[in-house]
Amino acid sequence: MANTLFNLALLIIFHFCMPTFSMKLTTILTDQTALLALKDHVIHDPENVLATNWSVSTPVCNWIGVSCGSKHRRVTALNLTGLGLVGTLPPHLGNLSFLSLLSITDNSFHGRLPVQLSELRRLKVINLGNNSLSGEIPSWLGSLIELRSLSLYQNNFNDVIPISLGCLPKLEILDLHENQISGSIPSSVFNITSLQAIILTNNMLSGSIPSVPRDLLSLQHIHFTFNNLTAHIPKDMFDHLPNLIGLHLSFNLLSGRIPTSLCKCKELQILSLSANYLEGSLPVEIGNLSMLQVFYIGQNNFEGEIPDQIMNLTLLNEFDVANNNLTGAIPREIGKLKNLELLNLAVNNIVGPIPPSLFNISSLSIISLSSNQLSGHLPSNLGLLFPNLEELYLGENHFDGPFPMSIPNASQLTILDLSKNYISGSIPENLGNLRNLKKLNLAVNNLTSPGISFLSSLTNCKGLQVLAFDNNPLISGELPGLVGNLSSSLQNFYASGCSIRGSIPSEIGNLSRLITIGLANNKLTGSIPASIGGLEVLQSLSLEKNKLEGSIPSELCHLNNLAYLDLTSNNLSGPIPACLGNLLSLRNLVLASNMFSSSIPSTFTRLTDLLVLNLSTNSLRGPLPIDIGKWLSNNQFSSDIPTGVADLKDLTQFSLSNNRLTGFIPESFGDMLSLEFLDLSTNNLSGVIPKSLQKLSYLRYFNVSFNRLQGEIPKGGSFGNYSIESFKGNGALCGAPQLHLPSCKSKPLNNFKAGTKLIISVALPIASTLLVAVIIFIILRSKKRDAKLPNQEDVLPLGSCKRISYHELVEKL
Repeated sequence: MANTLFNLALLIIFHFCMPTFSMKLTTILTDQTALLALKDHVIHDPENVLATNWSVSTPVCNWIGVSCGSKHRRVTALNLTGLGLVGTLPPHLGNLSFLSLLSITDNSFHGRLPVQLSELRRLKVINLGNNSLSGEIPSWLGSLIELRSLSLYQNNFNDVIPISLGCLPKLEILDLHENQISGSIPSSVFNITSLQAIILTNNMLSGSIPSVPRDLLSLQHIHFTFNNLTAHIPKDMFDHLPNLIGLHLSFNLLSGRIPTSLCKCKELQILSLSANYLEGSLPVEIGNLSMLQVFYIGQNNFEGEIPDQIMNLTLLNEFDVANNNLTGAIPREIGKLKNLELLNLAVNNIVGPIPPSLFNISSLSIISLSSNQLSGHLPSNLGLLFPNLEELYLGENHFDGPFPMSIPNASQLTILDLSKNYISGSIPENLGNLRNLKKLNLAVNNLTSPGISFLSSLTNCKGLQVLAFDNNPLISGELPGLVGNLSSSLQNFYASGCSIRGSIPSEIGNLSRLITIGLANNKLTGSIPASIGGLEVLQSLSLEKNKLEGSIPSELCHLNNLAYLDLTSNNLSGPIPACLGNLLSLRNLVLASNMFSSSIPSTFTRLTDLLVLNLSTNSLRGPLPIDIGKWLSNNQFSSDIPTGVADLKDLTQFSLSNNRLTGFIPESFGDMLSLEFLDLSTNNLSGVIPKSLQKLSYLRYFNVSFNRLQGEIPKGGSFGNYSIESFKGNGALCGAPQLHLPSCKSKPLNNFKAGTKLIISVALPIASTLLVAVIIFIILRSKKRDAKLPNQEDVLPLGSCKRISYHELVEKL
């Protein structure tokens, strides 16, 4: 009996557990079903890999991207990297119970991660990088305790990093870079003793960097670049990171000093702290990081001198301390850095000559010393000292002496910038030997080149994109026609402020990729070449302060990308082409000090994004077009100021001085909140200065002198900053004592009473007379009404009163 009951109990248990067992039981067919579900969720398979290969007629373990274990013949790895697949991840993938590797990198999967993936407890590697997956990073990832590598980079994941990731005891790689993750970095991630690299670059993380509470002997790489991390770097952070190789904290909002404990990271090779708000002096202890190869601390607020101890870092390959407040001289021992390839000390306050030892570092390929206070001569053999030199930036210093004639021997040079110094002598005529040259900037020096002869050799530089030799007044001669043979890649041509004479060669129109032409402040004559109108990508044309004549060629109206046109101070004449109003890209149009005649084209009202319009000192006449303002002084404009000018909300400068304008200053000028400069002087304006102008908080210059204005000068806003020069020549203005104008005192009370008595004495007789006249008029009308009854059409409707004007009343009397 007992056995029978026992067997019955077993049968009942088996009966109820059987569904559970069958549900948990999985086979290779289960894996096949899961993978076919994935295939069904792929909507685009550009290589037809899944369409042609994933078939039930082929064993699953032979499918492309699928690997099976030798023991159980179950799917253990799914690697679909780089197939260009588009689709979503189905929940069926959670049935691949033997899966240890899931990699779908470099595809276009989108949507959220299905929660069923949390069932894959054997997973060691998850690589979902470079897709379009979205949603929050699931907290259930923290339950996959076998995980070694979690890579979700370059997706659209948002929200915060789940704290549960700190529960992955075997995690080695955590890569979440280039997502939209916000919030702070959970401190739990620094509890993972197996962690080797944490990469959170290019997110929206904020808050402070968490402290490291324990020794992380495996951690070698920390990448937190391009976030919004704040506060100080934890002082004790480096006490527990003895094997750290790379520390990347650039482009954040970190402040404070570099912790001296950093010197404990003896294995450190890369230190990147650029673009933060770090301050203080550079710790001399950095000189103990003997393995350091890359040192980036640019764009911070460091001060003091560069420590000599840094010159002990003989493995240093890149040294960038640009854009700080460093002072002192370049250390004399810098020549010890024999492996240095990049040296960037730009934008500091470093003084003195370049130490001779620097010229012994033959490995240098980039030297940037721009924007300091360095001085002295450049060695004549400079071009022979650096066989690997590709970029040389020495601009904005105090270097003097002759141009190093050996420069053309630096055959690898792509960028040469010697601008804004005091370098003299001739520009070498063999600069064209620098066949790889892309940028040449010799501006603002004392260089010479008779006949601008150096241009001829530059035609050999087929990759030249920027050519600047402006503001070298000793460069003289005519601009040769061979300028049209310069590189077809040339984008910027700056030759202003030289002594170039003659006409602008029409061949300049051959340079089809030009974006900027700067030929201002020369001695150019002749007309503007019509060929410039063929430069379809031109954005800036600067020809001011020359002796150009003739009219503006209508071909310029073809420059649909032109944003800046300055023809000031020439001898140009004729009407302003109406077609310029079609150049909707224009932001600055400056045609002042010429001999243009006729009126302003009405088409200019189309230039709604125009920031500066200066047509002053011409012979323009007629009324102002509605909605046109900006710089129009020294012409012969008449009529009132159009109120539509106030619609130019972004206007910063507005001048109508020296015209014949009448009427009032529009009250609506107070709505031009961006205005910084307003000149309405020397016109015939009348009325008061609108109090609405007090709202113009940015108005630095204000001039309404020599008009016929009257009344009180406003006191608020910026008006307290103006002197009598802004208001003189207006006889009826009054204001504060410091303006030396009559005070605007109200009339005394006794005068007010006297005025009141005068009004009463005059008004009462007039009112009495009118009252008597009204009474007589009513009596006369009443007698007539009694004598004759009115006709129906003469009767007013009930409740109506006929209105009688004052003029009608006077006529009746």
